[in-house]
Amino acid sequence: MTDALSDPTDALPHTVGGAPHTPPRGPFRAGDRVQLTGPKGKLTTLSLEVSGEYHTHRGVLRHDDVIGQPDGSVIRASTGDEYLALRPLLNDYVMSMPRGAAIVYPKDAAQIVAFADVFPGARVVEAGVGSGALSLFLLRAIGPTGRLQSFERREEFAAIARGNVGTFLGAVPDNWSVTVGDLVEELPDATKPQSVDRVVLDMLAPWECVDAAADALVPGGLIVCYVATVTQLSRTAEALRDTGRFTDPHSSETLVRTWHVEGLAVRPDHRMVGHTGFLVTARRLADGVVLPNLKRRAGKAEFSDEDVEAWTPGAVGERSASDKKLRKVARQAAAQARKVAAAEASGTDAAVEPDGPVAADGTADRDR
Repeated sequence: MTDALSDPTDALPHTVGGAPHTPPRGPFRAGDRVQLTGPKGKLTTLSLEVSGEYHTHRGVLRHDDVIGQPDGSVIRASTGDEYLALRPLLNDYVMSMPRGAAIVYPKDAAQIVAFADVFPGARVVEAGVGSGALSLFLLRAIGPTGRLQSFERREEFAAIARGNVGTFLGAVPDNWSVTVGDLVEELPDATKPQSVDRVVLDMLAPWECVDAAADALVPGGLIVCYVATVTQLSRTAEALRDTGRFTDPHSSETLVRTWHVEGLAVRPDHRMVGHTGFLVTARRLADGVVLPNLKRRAGKAEFSDEDVEAWTPGAVGERSASDKKLRKVARQAAAQARKVAAAEASGTDAAVEPDGPVAADGTADRDR
């Protein structure tokens, strides 16, 4: 078992006793993150520094013109173009932070927190940390009295997640641990049986971890699995049924469509956030309880390796990130976290490159 405390993120500051993150209020200060909305609606997130400058093809915007202004101010660039300055929300941050793996989108993270009823003080196990997006939402939900234990197979992803969480919260909270290793092997040593309130699985084959999750969950506890394809959805649901230790699983997906509203011109926007993944949830039964049989139509419930292989990321054309690229993104995330922490401690900030929706595979969500 390895806790992800090695370089480049081992020097990140920690909060004391899992103290909650208090979002900044009042005028902008050096070290604060600011989200700028340009004349064409393009969003840019950056960290403010004394005497810093943000250069665009529409001119130069001086950081000193933002520092001292209240949240929600309009700032003029050297060309006269106006930029709206706001502190970024959590969903804005996760869409623009450095990425090693694909993130759980805010719409899905919100559903996970709601469907799993993640409450303040909850003891939560998360497997598949990725870039730390879901971890941030879970930490917000459990509060300072809760506990989040995250597991990640790849050390590079764990380092990126720690850097991203440290950047947004200003420090890595003490009520969050990241263990590098396989959940099935590490969970029995990390938790006592029937001591966890919620288990969240975001991985390629969550059905392999169903028994380990059942051992850790308290009776009445809940498991939620985030999967991308129909084959994964079906196999996960059947695995939950086969254990005999869970209620009948509930499956869903969330589609978000924004609307254009201007006077009487009211219509759906041309673009929407469509399918990103499925959620499968089930409740842990008490030991020795047998779930009553539910009448359902007969269907294929057996899977072969070929069924799963047909829907792996590589098979559907997704590019995988190289180890070199992941190390670079991890260093970037850790550097940003250290600069944010130093700014909060001293009131000044070293230069931080403007953030963009950078992914380790080179892809990006540009229209944010």
